[in-house]
Amino acid sequence: MESFNTYASELAKKIRRRQARIGVIGLGYVGLPLVHAFCRAGFNVFGFDQNKIRIDQIKRRKLGPEEANLIQVSSFIRQGKLSISTNERKLVTCDCIIICVPTPLNKIRNPDLSFVRNALKSIQRNQRKGQLIVLESTVYPGTTDEILLRELSRNHNKVGRDFFLSFSPERIDPGNKAYPLRKIPKVVGGTTKKCTRLTVDLYRTIMNQVVPVSSPRTSEMTKLLENTFRIVNISLINELLPIANRLGINLWEVIAAAKTKPFGFMPFYPGPGIGGHCIGIDPIYLSWKAKQEGLRLHFIEHANRINLSMPRYAVRRAVQILKKEFKRPDRSKVFVLGTSYKSNVGDVRESPALEIIEQLLKIGATVRYHDPFVPTLQLKDSIYRSIALRGSFLKKQDLVIIVTAHSNVNYALVLKHAKRILDTRNVFGKFKGSKANVIQL
Repeated sequence: MESFNTYASELAKKIRRRQARIGVIGLGYVGLPLVHAFCRAGFNVFGFDQNKIRIDQIKRRKLGPEEANLIQVSSFIRQGKLSISTNERKLVTCDCIIICVPTPLNKIRNPDLSFVRNALKSIQRNQRKGQLIVLESTVYPGTTDEILLRELSRNHNKVGRDFFLSFSPERIDPGNKAYPLRKIPKVVGGTTKKCTRLTVDLYRTIMNQVVPVSSPRTSEMTKLLENTFRIVNISLINELLPIANRLGINLWEVIAAAKTKPFGFMPFYPGPGIGGHCIGIDPIYLSWKAKQEGLRLHFIEHANRINLSMPRYAVRRAVQILKKEFKRPDRSKVFVLGTSYKSNVGDVRESPALEIIEQLLKIGATVRYHDPFVPTLQLKDSIYRSIALRGSFLKKQDLVIIVTAHSNVNYALVLKHAKRILDTRNVFGKFKGSKANVIQL
């Protein structure tokens, strides 16, 4: 029987020599950049995803606009450095396996770890001694120890001896060109010191900075703190928005003035709601875990309520504008600009635009949308298509609502031809000249 030191030293040697085979489970916005980075660093990589359509998209280079820098993955496939498949059996050949699967909320807004559990089952069916397993998916504190460690330790496997286990939260910001993967410090917490050391060695091959912490729970909590900080501060600004409007105050101007203070203030901005895979979801994982421990996180719960209310607030503002123009909402034409959850990406998960459109349709308005990153949009049983941005079309709309501010939209054209604009993102804040047709959220 090989000793603990033998497995660890062999894996460390393979990582140092770029001879370790890397497996990545989940080839979405987190997994695919990792695949790309490890291939560029000289490793042979196996990418596994259960979604056949996604596998085909990658092979045929049919990636989203925000993934343009990852086109090179197809050349790695041709060179033999990368293989991608829906066949999990190749995981047994991997020395290091990184889990990058979604962790959404279920229908009652509780944590849904089904994707993590399925990935874990795939690993168990292909587990061999000496492998390093790293979870990157955002989870509640204790998940790595309570679920992964427990399951991987079956059949007398011992962590730190027969296998190695760590948690390292993903921090990727899709569409952010200033901070690509390598420039974002990587937090790592292993279940043993040897696990941490091996994981640090692995990520140092692709990252500029790796930050080891004392445990997986610390690492799990780090990611939740980051996004809880954001959701609480965004909700504070959103809560101030109605009173600022009532008092005739431009809240964006207030924030711009406040951020001139060189200490003690960090700017956050109002909007029609929070969407995506992190900010609106991760704090709920922490709140749920607190309830399991008999505690309540009141700041998070209140912040969540405020942010969930913002799409309806945006619709109320839209109705007010229409009525002021003597337009019946149920006979109005409304054009929505931007449907993804953030600028310059095509991801509509949890996007406030979806609820805004649904609410407008519910009151009887005719709704169309434009989004250069989202060519088609499914709402319940209906499919909608992005409408080209033309002056003649804009003139026929009773109201244009800017929900997501993409950088490649001709806002000057919108300003020129739209009758009324509800600007939820302060797009026109820096525009000079007349903006009489612009109303801020």
